[in-house]
Formats: sequence, C-alpha cells, structure tokens
Amino acid sequence: MFDFISPKDYSDVYMNLCLGIVLLTIFHSYVLNLYDSKNVSFINVTGYLLLVFLILYIGTRSIDGVFGDTVNYNKSFEKYTLGGAINDNEADYGWHVFMKFMAQFMNIQWFFTICAFIYIYPLYKISKNLFNQYWYYAFLMFVVSFSFFTYGVNGVRNGAALSIFLWGLCYRKNKIIMSMFFFIAILFHKTALLPILAYVATFFYNNPKVYFKAWLVSIPLSLLLGSIFITLFTSLGFGDDRLNAYLTTSDAEAFASTGFRWDFLFHSAFVVFAGWYFIYKKKFKDTFYYQLLNTYLICNGFWILVIKANYSNRFAYLSWFMMALVIVYPFLKQTFFKYQYIILGNVILMYFGFTYFMNYIYYAYIR
Repeated sequence: MFDFISPKDYSDVYMNLCLGIVLLTIFHSYVLNLYDSKNVSFINVTGYLLLVFLILYIGTRSIDGVFGDTVNYNKSFEKYTLGGAINDNEADYGWHVFMKFMAQFMNIQWFFTICAFIYIYPLYKISKNLFNQYWYYAFLMFVVSFSFFTYGVNGVRNGAALSIFLWGLCYRKNKIIMSMFFFIAILFHKTALLPILAYVATFFYNNPKVYFKAWLVSIPLSLLLGSIFITLFTSLGFGDDRLNAYLTTSDAEAFASTGFRWDFLFHSAFVVFAGWYFIYKKKFKDTFYYQLLNTYLICNGFWILVIKANYSNRFAYLSWFMMALVIVYPFLKQTFFKYQYIILGNVILMYFGFTYFMNYIYYAYIR
C-alpha cells in the first residue's frame, strides 16, 4: 500500500508524522480548553485516523532487510504456506500455531497487517477503556514511545504479546476473560509472564513505597553484582534458550551496547519520577494506578539487574511498553494544575522529544 515510500525512509516518515501530530496537539492545548467540543472533535477524528493509518502503515511494510526480524517471520510464514510442520521444540509454540493457521488463508502482507492490528488496537482499547472520550492522549503517548515502531516491525511477537496483556487489563473486573488474554499473551511470547506475574503480585501487596525502594536498590545491586544476576536468571531458565542466549551472548554487534546503560536508565526513570510526584506530592490515590505503577517498577527493576547484558533492551521492553500509560494516567483522571491541558501537551512533547533525540542525534553520533 505504501510502496512509494522507500523501506529505508519508513521510520523517518513515521517519526516526522508523529512530530507533526504532537505539535498540532500542543497547539490545540494552548488555544482550546480540554473540554471544548472543538477539541473533543479534533482528538477523536485525529485519533481514529492515526489508529487506522498506523495499522496499515506498519502492516503493509515491505518484506525488506531493514526491518530486522520481519525477514525471519516471512521465512517461517513461507514454510507454513507450503505445508511445513511446526517443530516440537519451537519456542512460543502458540505463536507458530497462529502463524501456521493464518498461512492457510492469506499472504504475508495480510498476516503482518493482522499482527499490526493485534499490536496497535489494544493500545486504543485500553486508552478508551480508561479515559473515555479523552483516550487520544494516552494512545498518542503509546505511539510516540521510544520502542513503539521497533516492536511493530522487528520484535513483532513480543510487541503483540505485551499488547494482548494490556488488552486483558481492559477486563480486570472479569478475572476469567482477563486470564484468557494473559494466557494468549504467554503463548505468543513467554516473557509476557513477567508483567503478568508482577501484576498478579499487586493484588497481594500494592504499596508503591516498597516497590519504589526496591527499584532504587536494584541500581547499586546491578552495578556491583550484575554478572551474578545474569547468571542467576539464566540458570533459573527464565523464558527459553533464545532468551537465555540474549543474556549470555558475547556478540559484539548486539543491538544494545554492553555496560551499564545510563541512557536507558534515565529513560526508565521518567515513569518513576512521575509516579512518585503524583502519589506523594499531589496525593493521587487510585488503586489501579498503583497496580500499573508497581507492575512497571517490578519489571523495570528486573531489567536493571540484567542491564549489562547484550540485548538487554529486549528485557527493558517488558516495562517500557507501560511507560506511556503510567505517565499520562493521572493527567486524565484528576485535575492537579491550573493549566493542566497545557502541561499535558508539554509532557507529550518532552516524552516524544526523547524518542526523536535518540533516533536522530544519539544513534547518529554513536554509529
């Protein structure tokens, strides 16, 4: 559908489209009240157009080497199209069952479009579920997140699995349906088990103060004992052989450079600061928000412990996929500031600013 866009320019088109939408959103925050009917119309029309566009844009991308694992998914899909069997020892067996089933009815472009729907629609669904007619702001935060595009075109099943987890949270009052979504998420990618277990833990203990302290302690523990934690999690068999390889590989060409990633820790700390500020400075009380924040703190703390490993970004995403939701939640649930709508617009700009900076300045510098 978007063949006129070179695969090498695909990310740039997405980034600059997001820039334009973010700037337009900020403009509206300065000239219109949040509750103004004109603003409500703007955010809903823009939101639905963005939802449809991104599903089609990401789903109909070229099967080209620039999109990382897209090539590998295509090879597996071709195998199933020709009647190939699923290997008995295949990791994430449920994903392969899904892929093989779809291969009987459609081509690879349709398959990736359905994957894009599974990845993006839940972001809309939970935004709508939590914030009603103001869902656009949460959804926009999701799609301008640092890892959004990467997990739409590269880590496809990981992104899909964690979006299914968010979809399950929409049914938190119906534990049976929620559990079904969680189970599907695990079948798609076993690492979804970490945020699921973290979320379940919040039903038994949901005091943010303790989780904040645990997150802070994870930093010196990682600095002093990081290699021990990498070995420990590997020996416990977290995930599967593929994930253990991410932890222990010595590949010099790994996506995430080795060493303690202060840049990624800084990025992760956005949420920690936001949660601390709203809960302790603004006295924001919301049980579900505590659960979201504590789930993030558990998952991010786990990543910090193995932060020195190659490919640790794959574990960072087990918390990063929640960042947008945890940051924007208080803004759309309670009024804290006189010009809260303007402040929200500025927060979205700063949040996207990190994404833009990393893509166009930081990575350009380190290459």
